[in-house]
Amino acid sequence: MRRRRSLSKRPLAATLATVAAGLLGATALFTPAQAAPAPAPAPAARTQAIPEHALVGYLHASFANGSGYTRLADVPDSWDIINLAFGEPTSVTSGDIRFSLCPKTECPGVESEAEFKAAVKAKQAAGKKVQISIGGQNGQVQLTSTAARDRFVQSVGAIIDRYGLDGLDIDFEGHSLSLANGDTDFKNPKTPAIVNLISAVKTLKAKYGPGFTLTMAPETFFVQLGYQFYGSGPWGGQDPRAGAYLPVIHALRDDLTLLHVQDYNSGPIMGLDNQYHFMGSADFHIAMTDMLLTGFPVAGNQNNVFPALKPSQVAIGLPASPYAGNGHTAPAEVTKALNCLTRGTDCGSYRTHGRWPGMRGLMTWSINWDRFGGWEFQKNFDAYYGS
Repeated sequence: MRRRRSLSKRPLAATLATVAAGLLGATALFTPAQAAPAPAPAPAARTQAIPEHALVGYLHASFANGSGYTRLADVPDSWDIINLAFGEPTSVTSGDIRFSLCPKTECPGVESEAEFKAAVKAKQAAGKKVQISIGGQNGQVQLTSTAARDRFVQSVGAIIDRYGLDGLDIDFEGHSLSLANGDTDFKNPKTPAIVNLISAVKTLKAKYGPGFTLTMAPETFFVQLGYQFYGSGPWGGQDPRAGAYLPVIHALRDDLTLLHVQDYNSGPIMGLDNQYHFMGSADFHIAMTDMLLTGFPVAGNQNNVFPALKPSQVAIGLPASPYAGNGHTAPAEVTKALNCLTRGTDCGSYRTHGRWPGMRGLMTWSINWDRFGGWEFQKNFDAYYGS
C-alpha cells in the first residue's frame, strides 16, 4: 500500500522476470492432486461476525494524500472490515509500533480521539471489524531480535486496547521480510525476522482469543512468485524476499481470518499454467487467486507444496482507482474474475482448478480513493453480491 499519490514504485516481481523466463521450462505443470489437503475449518467464533462475502478497505486514518480525509463514522455500511492505515515503527528494527490520528494541520476535518473511539464502537455494533494495519509502503518492520518481538507485542496490544480494535492486519512491504541464506523450507523457517513475527502474532492471538481478527496484505512477489523462486535459492543470488511471506502464512493459517494479496504494483507472475500473467485484467486475478485456492509447489518442488487456503480465507486485493496504484482493474474485469472463480464462467483461456463460491470477497486500497472516485469499487461489489 502506498501513502502518497506517486505511482513511481517499481514492481518487485520485475526484478526476476529475466531469470524467470530462462527457467520457464524447468517448472512442471502443477496438478492439484499433488497438493496437500486444505486444513480443517477454524473455530467459527473467529469469523462469525464477518459476512459470507466481505468488502475490505484501508482507511487513511493517520495521514492525508490526494484522496482526501474520510472520518471513520462516514465510511458506508458496505465496508465489512476496515483496516486503519497505518501503525508504523519508531525504527526498522525496534518493533515499537506507533499509531495516532492524522494531525489537524494535515487533515483539517479529523475527528477527536473520543469521536474516533465512538465510531469504532458504532461500527462494531453494526457487525463490522476495525483493526490496525501495520507497515505499508513507508513502515518497514524487521523483528530481528526477541526484544523487538516482545516490543511489537506490547506496542500493538497497546494500540488495540486504546482504540478498542478487533485485530491486526499485516501489511509488511519492501524489505520487511526476506529469507536468510539456507532458509529453504517454508514449513520450518529459520530467519529470525520471520520466526519472531510468527511468534509475536501467535502471542497476540492467544491474548485476545478466538474473536481476534488477523488479515494479511502481501504483494505477489512475496507469495505467488514462490511458485518459481524461494529466497536466495539453492545456489544463492536470487532476491531473498521472493516468497518470504509463505512461511508466515503457513504457520498462521489456523489463526488467519483473511489473506488478500495485492494484485497490483506487480510485475508479470507465472501461474499454475506456467504462463506469465499481467496485472490489470481479470486473467491476472483469476490466475493469482487460483494459486491460493489450489496450492502450489514452492520453487517448483513437487515434494514441497504450499497447501491451499480455505475459500473463506481468501479475497482479491485491488486498487480502487487508477490513482491508487498500478494495475487498476475496470469493474467489468473484476466481475469476470469473480464469475470465473465462484461460478466457473468468464474464465477466458485460463482453466482454474475448481470453483469456490465461498471465496470471501474483495479488498481495496483504499476507502479514501474509492470515495474520491465516486465509490465505483464499492458499488460494483454491492451489485455483484446483492448488498
